[in-house]
Amino acid sequence: MTFDNNLDHIDSPRPISNGMDKIVSLAKRRGFIYPGSEIYGGLSGTWDWGPYGVELKNNVKNLWWRMFVQERDDMVGLDAAILMNPKAWEASGHVSGFSDPLVECSNCKSRFRADNLEDKNVCPSCGKKGTFGEARQFNMMFKTHVGADETAASISYLRPETAGGIFVNFKNVMDSIHPKLPFGIAQIGKAFRNEIAPRDFVFRAREFEQMEIEYFVNPAEWESAFEEWRNNVHAFNDAIGIPRDAVHELEVVPEDRAHYSRRTIDFEFDFPFGRKELYGLAYRTDFDLKAHMEASGVNLEYMDEQAKQKFIPHVIEPSFGVDRTILALLASAYTEDELGGESRTYLKFNKAVAPIKAAVFPLLKNKPQLVEKAREIYLSLKKEVPQIMWDDNGNIGKRYRRQDEIGTPVCITVDFDTLENDTVTVRNRDTGEQVREPIANLKSVI
Repeated sequence: MTFDNNLDHIDSPRPISNGMDKIVSLAKRRGFIYPGSEIYGGLSGTWDWGPYGVELKNNVKNLWWRMFVQERDDMVGLDAAILMNPKAWEASGHVSGFSDPLVECSNCKSRFRADNLEDKNVCPSCGKKGTFGEARQFNMMFKTHVGADETAASISYLRPETAGGIFVNFKNVMDSIHPKLPFGIAQIGKAFRNEIAPRDFVFRAREFEQMEIEYFVNPAEWESAFEEWRNNVHAFNDAIGIPRDAVHELEVVPEDRAHYSRRTIDFEFDFPFGRKELYGLAYRTDFDLKAHMEASGVNLEYMDEQAKQKFIPHVIEPSFGVDRTILALLASAYTEDELGGESRTYLKFNKAVAPIKAAVFPLLKNKPQLVEKAREIYLSLKKEVPQIMWDDNGNIGKRYRRQDEIGTPVCITVDFDTLENDTVTVRNRDTGEQVREPIANLKSVI
């Protein structure tokens, strides 16, 4: 980079408004998301995923993979390296053009993205007026060196998107799997962007995870494929529990589209801090394969055996951010109500993504017969449904509230009646309703 990268890497905690503070607080308190490197004062734009956050993420990723790869016969998967030959990023345009406009306050030395300033004449940090100079372009790729020598020849980058690894492996997939058009390559993985001003919790961070598909089509068939994937995006939201009325399609105008795109739809979500992009769907034409073909000298054409014709496939790209998906789920699920005359907070997760599917309690932890029976039920269920939790900490009311806050759909309580008739109390998270169920029915209940 051509200028000093002094970007306030270690920020002091700042309050998040618009209702986000409640979600952020719950996420930390209940083990979903922690500030990165917190005991050392934090590292701006980084977040650590706690025990329930990891389970929630894995549920979302596994459902996405099953829905878009394993249940289809026109998709294959990939897990490409994070580090790539820098020539790949030169060919894709990232080295020369992956930049944001940066301005610096001459008074407090804070730096901001120029296009995100509400008042371009007032510094949001110190409040001084007229302290910004001319905006300069800041490349957001993290630069590193490969090997022992830190020379220009050893420069590489942490990938800013997962799509690059798919395009450079197009020929490998063709040669080893021999798929027929149309077909797609899917990948889930980390990406890195040195954001000038990371903000809004995990919405915009410097390290994040993507679920991306490059769907290769005959150029004449791109419109039907684009429409199919537009519908698939909504179907995925339905499956994980993001309400349709909170998602809005924005047809991106030509002047706002990426250089490679002929058509883009942004799927925007009503976050607590405003309507912002959740997913993207782009028609990338043949830009990427053509660029890599020209830069590498390797033929990336597809041979249509039926038509006896060679051409460069065009690409439809549905791109899903894992972190933004989780934030949308937290915002959608966060609920405050009153139950039994007391206020409570709970996460109304869809069962498919809930990090814990059920919790098993003994009514009293100082009664060996109840504990033994409850452990027996717990271990039996856990063999069938791994995301089962044991909880005997505190009184039964506190356990219910704790499970509500992590979004557990049902709680199973073993009491003295269980010892007599092999039934348990099953409590519904959303309604608080409690019913007796035979132990034999618990797997289907969960």
